[in-house]
Amino acid sequence: MIAELSSRALACSGAHSGLVERSAKALLCPAQLLFSTPCFLFLVSLVAMLLRPPDVQFYQADRIAFGLLLLGVVGRAVVLRQPVFVFERASWPMVGLIVLALASVLGQPFEPETWSLLAAKFIVPFAMFHIAALVFADDTRLRHFEVFSLIVLGYLTFTAIAFLCGMHSLIFPRFILDASIGRHVDRARGPLLQAVANGVSLNVLALLALHSYRRARAGKTAIAVLLAMVPVAILATMTRAVWLSFAGALGVLMLFAGSQRLRRMCLGISVFALAGLAIVFSSDQRRTALSERLNDNGPVEFREAVYAGGWEMFLERPLTGWGFHQMPDELPRHVIGYSEKKTLYPHNTYLELLAEHGIVGFGLYLWLIGSCGGSTAMCYPRANGMDF
Repeated sequence: MIAELSSRALACSGAHSGLVERSAKALLCPAQLLFSTPCFLFLVSLVAMLLRPPDVQFYQADRIAFGLLLLGVVGRAVVLRQPVFVFERASWPMVGLIVLALASVLGQPFEPETWSLLAAKFIVPFAMFHIAALVFADDTRLRHFEVFSLIVLGYLTFTAIAFLCGMHSLIFPRFILDASIGRHVDRARGPLLQAVANGVSLNVLALLALHSYRRARAGKTAIAVLLAMVPVAILATMTRAVWLSFAGALGVLMLFAGSQRLRRMCLGISVFALAGLAIVFSSDQRRTALSERLNDNGPVEFREAVYAGGWEMFLERPLTGWGFHQMPDELPRHVIGYSEKKTLYPHNTYLELLAEHGIVGFGLYLWLIGSCGGSTAMCYPRANGMDF
């Protein structure tokens, strides 16, 4: 009798322990999946930030992706007993800018828009910069990011060219064509819904593609074809600042790049840029649009007035500035000829920093620019020819 009761107790104990073990595995499986895919989480977060439709009620998608990325990377670092946070040279000026902006926002009445802008301009870039140093710690993950960047460049280039050629049925997502949201609906603005932001993205990604082409062992033809199409996409943004920055980057690389192959590639891109111009001028409609854009002095005059007003704001408070996100509402009072506008934007990062954060904020930004080269070199190993 006693032996029978003992065997039953052991059987119940074994079943109970087995149930606990299975339950623990089921609970830990999502965490294990989250911790084991940091590169995937990082790229998914970037996609969510790039392609989240602004007219969809589920506006938290990019925030959820960012939260999962943060949880996965920090959790992985804790489990593997790795440093959760490593300060780079660029970290200190970034922290200084965040402290300045945060102190300014805390002294203002609560506005959700102001806090969202603070996160978008300072906090999220700060977090993504340091998360990237933990995620892309080896050549394989760096190549994944490189392939992802090339895919995004191809998508933005294709979308811009399709818009330029009037093939709107090929543009995806469809919210890009929605005139009720965003700006520059008459230009190739891409999913960022702003032609200047789209052009800056094309410029930066094209520079990365140039580096990829220089050191690639395979796929050079595909990268070369993509780079040959970029000038037409740049032209499709119909933004003179983007044109000038693209031409300036090519000119600097052709004159000062240490790689002869890279200089030849830049020269080839310049030839294709001229070919793109010829294609545009072959159409009367596109030729007229380009000519009107080149001869439009309205934006130039507007920026001159805004820059003068912004400089006047800086001179009034040169040390501490006016505070974070105060320039749009304050600027109309300092701009001559546009006083009827309730809000104005500076269209210049340096001037905005001077006006809102004074000399201190501007100095921190210059420190950040000077520090980025060294910090980037730390993030990208030089093994196997990856000489970022």
